[in-house]
Amino acid sequence: MQQTSLHPMLNVAIKAARAAGAIMNRASLDLEALRINTKSPNDFVTEVDHACEGVIIETLLGAYPDHGILAEESGRSHGNKHSDYVWIIDPLDGTTNFIHGFPVYCVSIALAFRGKIEQAVVYDPTRNDLFYATKGRGAFLNDKRLRVSKRTRMSDALIGTGFPFRRGDNFKRYVKMFEEVMQQCAGLRRPGAAALDLCYVAAGYYDAFFETGLQPWDVAAGSLIVTEAGGLIGNFTGESDFLHQREVVAGTPRIYAPLVQTLSPYSRVIKEEDLNAPAPAAQAAEVVPTPAPKKRGPVRLKKADQGDDAPV
Repeated sequence: MQQTSLHPMLNVAIKAARAAGAIMNRASLDLEALRINTKSPNDFVTEVDHACEGVIIETLLGAYPDHGILAEESGRSHGNKHSDYVWIIDPLDGTTNFIHGFPVYCVSIALAFRGKIEQAVVYDPTRNDLFYATKGRGAFLNDKRLRVSKRTRMSDALIGTGFPFRRGDNFKRYVKMFEEVMQQCAGLRRPGAAALDLCYVAAGYYDAFFETGLQPWDVAAGSLIVTEAGGLIGNFTGESDFLHQREVVAGTPRIYAPLVQTLSPYSRVIKEEDLNAPAPAAQAAEVVPTPAPKKRGPVRLKKADQGDDAPV
């Protein structure tokens, strides 16, 4: 598949991703000169994040000035907030890796139309690997068509994950998940860039991936690349409403099903009719299996937390 046959909007996204990747590559030559700020404990942002986001937004809005923007660092402050088209951007996924010189980080750009992801680009500048997809036209790595792996047994599966790292994360909950999954599969890996992790599922490097605490810009592009490669993606209960749930599981179909079965007791998703529950009930955020579990509704991340007009 040649660049000339790609969707025009995808071509613009690729141009933006490569421009951001060039900024990362230049900055990586002198990491000691970086100015680093901390958004919260263990959650970093650098001048490179801002520079990459700036060039991406400039490129996208230069081509489509009426489109909306949802970006990690600037939120929805750019673009048309009422557009049916919304670009969802993570300018540097894997910032902690980047500032340490660990070469696992990427640019992630997705385009949603009326809440559905239609274009996706994930660019790894350290390897010059370009993952991309257009809805209904397949997923690709550079010019090679991607397909998820053909493994069918959990005992043979290599699974990617992400560790909790922010203050307030439920580490005990994650350790229980880790213990259950680890005993069922061939191995677990945690490189530290969720957008790339999802692409690795699409490429068949992983057989599945799961993580909690993710934002829409972490998973939007990778989710389309996974599905266009023949994989499945959802929240921990297997439902497709994952973009704003802060939990995601993806995998080849035969591995996805048993992994969802393992992870579903740890889901924070609740039914739509429970969203208006009184505040005290909404505080029961974590569900941890016990010999005699109490029936307490876990909490779903509300879309309002991402902005009133966030997509999906």
